[in-house]
Amino acid sequence: MREYRICNYCVMDTSDEMIKFNSNGRCNHCLKYEKNIKPLLMLKEHQSSFEKLINKIKNEGKNKKYDSIIGLSGGKDSSYIVHLAKLHDLRPLIIHFDNGWDSELAIQNIENIIKKTNFDYINYIVDWEEFKDLQLAYFKASVVDIEAPTDMGIYNIISLMAFKYRIKYHLFGANIESESIMGKNWRYSGKKNDIYNLIDIHKNFGTKKLKTFPLVSPIKNQYLTSIYGLKKINILSYVNSNYQKINEILNNEYGWLDYSVKHGESVFTKFYQSYILPKKFGFDKRRAHLSDLICSDQISRDKALGVLKTSIYKDDFELNRDYEFVLNKWGLLEKEFENIMNKPIVEHEFFRTYDKNDISIENTIMKIGEKIFSFLRFIGLRNNKGIF
Repeated sequence: MREYRICNYCVMDTSDEMIKFNSNGRCNHCLKYEKNIKPLLMLKEHQSSFEKLINKIKNEGKNKKYDSIIGLSGGKDSSYIVHLAKLHDLRPLIIHFDNGWDSELAIQNIENIIKKTNFDYINYIVDWEEFKDLQLAYFKASVVDIEAPTDMGIYNIISLMAFKYRIKYHLFGANIESESIMGKNWRYSGKKNDIYNLIDIHKNFGTKKLKTFPLVSPIKNQYLTSIYGLKKINILSYVNSNYQKINEILNNEYGWLDYSVKHGESVFTKFYQSYILPKKFGFDKRRAHLSDLICSDQISRDKALGVLKTSIYKDDFELNRDYEFVLNKWGLLEKEFENIMNKPIVEHEFFRTYDKNDISIENTIMKIGEKIFSFLRFIGLRNNKGIF
């Protein structure tokens, strides 16, 4: 067994099985952050590129009902993106993927934001029994990334709605200041939208047909991005994303209240990160989030270490409440749940994954499709008819 070590600059440790340390005791995560992320943070101060992007979105969205599309979970990052869209007079369509796990506070935060911005809003509700079956399949498979179905559902429904309403810009928020560090074995490291992995896990452990869960094949996703031209813009890479400032803005503008824990807008995500991951998989994701904040000078290392000594849950009562809630909602007895918790960990790669052969085949199909599309577009323009 590997000797325990912790970075002497951030708080990442050997719970990340792939972590490496230099001779000074610093880990590969904070060194990579310093080399690759900090220079990007400095570029955020130049507003000209951001203003140019906003103007481009507005110009290309003229004469359309919407110029952009945004997924809103009720969390800090997505809420801030909606605020930025309002601040810069964009006309987005707001999409929420309701998987049945929204906290009461998240629902209230979303309602306040939509009411204040007056943006058009679609709450896509996936059938609960169907989604529960899919989520339980991941849990029974004993793979680490039980949140993959939620991430894929959000990703896919936004792409489908963008195509339906002829929207060309998807504004999302991967906050490089606070979401750049992550343990190598702490999530599925394959393609984020790996539908093959999802289908195979569900085939082995699920029982219900996926009728309302939004499925987008890699070929269709390639079509949406390469031919239809859906552009995914990480809007938070253009603006200052200091969490303390974001908190103040959201609270002042919308009465938005913090969840006290990252991704606390979902009851399940909170339980997954605070109970399932540490107990079954042996790591605390807060290490990654806190290390990001250390590297971006938003928190001291001593304070981060102090946070890690505390539980995400305030007390046993709160933990037991969520424990019982999740088990009841999943329809599992405590013995069934704990038996699965004690199963050996299985890598996602044990199941089918999106591999190089798939990419090669899809690229060939897409190249043929692009040529056909270009020809049809030429004919359409020649006859004064628009394509899309």
